[in-house]
Amino acid sequence: MGNPDLPLPTPTTQAGREGLAALLARPDRAVVALDFDGTLADIVPDPERSRAHPGAVPALSALAPQVASVAVITGRPAGTAVRYGGFAGASGLDHLVVLGHYGAERWDAVTGSVRAPAPHPGVAAVREELPGVLHEAGADAADEHGTWIEDKAHAIAVHTRRARDPQAAFEALRGPLAALADRHGLIVEPGRLVLELRPPGMDKGVALAEHVRATGAESVLYAGDDLGDLAAYAAVEELRTSGVQGLLVCSGSEVPELAERADLVLPGPEAVVGYLAALAQRVRPQGG
Repeated sequence: MGNPDLPLPTPTTQAGREGLAALLARPDRAVVALDFDGTLADIVPDPERSRAHPGAVPALSALAPQVASVAVITGRPAGTAVRYGGFAGASGLDHLVVLGHYGAERWDAVTGSVRAPAPHPGVAAVREELPGVLHEAGADAADEHGTWIEDKAHAIAVHTRRARDPQAAFEALRGPLAALADRHGLIVEPGRLVLELRPPGMDKGVALAEHVRATGAESVLYAGDDLGDLAAYAAVEELRTSGVQGLLVCSGSEVPELAERADLVLPGPEAVVGYLAALAQRVRPQGG
């Protein structure tokens, strides 16, 4: 892993320090859970060009064998996150799972296969109607310089990062997309210049809590960067009340709702990957 003395920043809260201490003391009873975009991978204008930081797989390959589980929890399809992360076939990742579509899909490194439910019928209806809704919202939300639709099979995301006024386009579409989602039994999940229409009943918090309980973990680290990660933060806070120690890490500070609740704020994916590498060094068995 290179430098044996990589710095390990100290959480700013007592709860975070207790979470880190529990992870370091019993890594084999710890879950390390991570968002993908904005946490392991930089945010880019075109989501299809997103790739994990070059140091992510080496850091995870060093850390995963020492902990109960590493879970990547993402709104992307599980298979897409696996490809963009470079996780398939990487050595040392037997303890890695990818929970895609907010936990509706699961990819296991051991089997290399994805388990997924049948698509919600509302997604197909939204897929059909969405271009017309965007057109009605105005030319800027419909031409090639405006919004961009990302079809995730089990969900549909509308990005406004390419619009002439990204924030104005985002705000203008919130109402029409909420109405569209409601007509078809879906919900709208807002993020950084993206609105995702997806089925209800599953979020990163539900996925994280279920995974922690399934592994019997005594501690959990969760790192995220956007509004969709708030549910996972809430899950960690709830797990703390049942005796599971938790450490909340925020990647970047662009989303104050997340940064203000974090035990540790890191500048972005490069720093998150560095933190994971430093953790791997601290939990490696003597002589390992």
